[in-house]
Amino acid sequence: MENRVPDFPADIQATIDRVRDDVARLHGELVRYGLVVWTGGNVSGRVPGTELFVIKPSGVSYDDLTPENMIVCTLHGVVVSDAPGSDRSPSSDTAAHAYVYRHMPDVGGVVHTHSPYAVAWAARGEDIPCVTTGMADEFGGPIPVGPFAVIGDDSIGRGIVDTLRGHRSRAVLMQNHGPFTIGVSAKDAVKAAVMCEDAARTVHLARQAGPLVPIPQEKIDALYARYQSVYGQPADERRDADRPGAAGEEG
Repeated sequence: MENRVPDFPADIQATIDRVRDDVARLHGELVRYGLVVWTGGNVSGRVPGTELFVIKPSGVSYDDLTPENMIVCTLHGVVVSDAPGSDRSPSSDTAAHAYVYRHMPDVGGVVHTHSPYAVAWAARGEDIPCVTTGMADEFGGPIPVGPFAVIGDDSIGRGIVDTLRGHRSRAVLMQNHGPFTIGVSAKDAVKAAVMCEDAARTVHLARQAGPLVPIPQEKIDALYARYQSVYGQPADERRDADRPGAAGEEG
């Protein structure tokens, strides 16, 4: 059997352990905000200073997720570390996450959910228009739809990267599937997932009541610039950080 519990240098192992703790804990936030059902959805986090990331095992109940059963993979989706004595498979979306990390080096976290309002927009293949100041703050414009792609290879990852490259949004609605979000960290990507569902719900409800009122582009630009550079405390992880994926825009 392949060795799935390798000996990493102490400093690397400490970093892996920290990311495992974060990723395991953040799955609880998906449940807390009603973004997932059963065992669907996933959070992953890049291991800084390495060519590795951490993701949850496939088909394991959220109640049973612990730091110890988070799986470490290479940026090509190959499992390199699992719990001692275990032979779990990583999330079925591992190839998609790996592709994003390879092609968007500023991304430190990726999240996939099945949140109902965002999935409803994805089922229609429709962008969520930017008609609230909250959306302008968080996403700098509409939340776009990505192409239809099936699980099993890196097709979903390619769709995510192709759609978000050159786009301010940290969320993409993969057509007929659901939302994927990126961030400078796993926590930041989870926040984007929460805000994506909030936008999807709010805009859906507004449209049922009547026509949507657009925000002029220059106002969206100003709101986004202010929120990204001024809002929050100096220690905020997005403060003074470039938009995730910016370094990947050259290809």
